[in-house]
Amino acid sequence: MKGPEAPAPADAAAIDALGTAFWPLALVRALDDAILHLRFNEPEIGLWLFKSTGDLADVAAYDALLQRQTGDWLVREIVLYWKRTLKRLDMSARSLFASVEPGSCFAGFLLEIVLAADRSFMLEGALDGDNHPPAALHLSALNFGALPMGNGLSRIATRLLGDDAALARARDAQNRELRAGEAAALGLVTFTPDDIDWEDELRVAIESRASFSPDALTGMEANLRMAGPETMETKIFGRLTAWQNWIFQRSNAAGEQGALKLYGTGRRADYKRERV
Repeated sequence: MKGPEAPAPADAAAIDALGTAFWPLALVRALDDAILHLRFNEPEIGLWLFKSTGDLADVAAYDALLQRQTGDWLVREIVLYWKRTLKRLDMSARSLFASVEPGSCFAGFLLEIVLAADRSFMLEGALDGDNHPPAALHLSALNFGALPMGNGLSRIATRLLGDDAALARARDAQNRELRAGEAAALGLVTFTPDDIDWEDELRVAIESRASFSPDALTGMEANLRMAGPETMETKIFGRLTAWQNWIFQRSNAAGEQGALKLYGTGRRADYKRERV
């Protein structure tokens, strides 16, 4: 995902005039299209790795603009579009990883992708030979309820479930750059390797996740993502669907070469890699 190349427009009239060229709308349409393409046309790609490139301050400016212009019909629909697309991401039967590197622009509504990831890696410091500033994240008010998950909670509230003090600390950290150490202390990312370990940590994580049963991962990820209150959405699209329709019924478990059939034999199950 490429960050914006121009400052955000100043008012609602300018946003309406831009229409589909307005960057947050263009970006969410591209993200929605990519999710659907990967879901239906690339079933054997079981892990999606998200990165971003752009100016963190520019993305934060767009995010602030969306907050200021909530009375505009187009802005309201764009925020709802982000809400729906991010829910689609939550419910995708794929492993989701995010990589936050120097030059990344995960701010506000775009930071939701990092918060949605099963694992997020944020580089501490800079890469040798890279002149970008150290990686940073930017929290905003949109991260605290405007883009809820299917369980009715924000992604950061789900991530910090049951820890009201941690959630309060995250609220206090809004609207400023958060480097790797602070982001990890706030619970926003999973790992913060330095430049020495960065490539190996990411590679090992991807290779290990790819070696597991796709169906077992679907169930595990659905359980972890849909923490908190049980709602109709989580029942239909989350845990119950993952466990009842896939894990116990698919050939990876119940087939002749499945894990349940071969349990205790010492033989390795033959997994089909499609995840749908």
